[in-house]
Amino acid sequence: MRELQSPDAAELLARDGSNLASVLARMSANGSRANTRVEEYLAAVAPGVEGVDAKSIGPKETIEFRQQMAGSPDPWRFPAANMSDGTVRALGILVALFQPGSGCAGPSLVGIEEPEAALHPAAVGALLDSLREASRTTQVMVTSHSPDLLDDDEIETSALVAVTAEGGVATLAPIDDAGRSALRDRLYTAGELLRQNQLRPDPAAARLSPGQLSLFGEAPA
Repeated sequence: MRELQSPDAAELLARDGSNLASVLARMSANGSRANTRVEEYLAAVAPGVEGVDAKSIGPKETIEFRQQMAGSPDPWRFPAANMSDGTVRALGILVALFQPGSGCAGPSLVGIEEPEAALHPAAVGALLDSLREASRTTQVMVTSHSPDLLDDDEIETSALVAVTAEGGVATLAPIDDAGRSALRDRLYTAGELLRQNQLRPDPAAARLSPGQLSLFGEAPA
């Protein structure tokens, strides 16, 4: 996402973010609320960032951030190459979540691995809010090792899937009875259970239903 990018049709954000500038340009040209939400959440995740634009440089494109600077009445502009890893990665996540898809219909599924990586812990709450909002229209699946991301008692127990790897065997299933009971009685958050290594898969669960595969949002039928 930091590199100069070749323009494309920008129907969907590429897995590696290599067409991020094109997707942002299309969102801006459409005047959709999605573009506004991306900038609002980005400002919450990275205080001081006022917005972001796609910019053409010859036959290539890049991302340009607008950031407040002390003593300046107008925001300074910085290319993606000069911004922190956390800020650039957060932008990629937000665009993935709120991007309008082909024909103005968003993607049916967005999968994100460790969205909290390279972010300050204080920014995780805003990130969680963005995941929830996006899940109203798109199924969102997230993998995470972060107790901070799960430190929220509004996360539905049925939306959590626990993973363990023991003896070369990975087990992936809804959380066990003890974990469900602790969350249901609000004795702990999912993040607190994870810190104690008590967020574990139910050994009796034979398989996952589609609805249990989503951390935020329901799976399509």
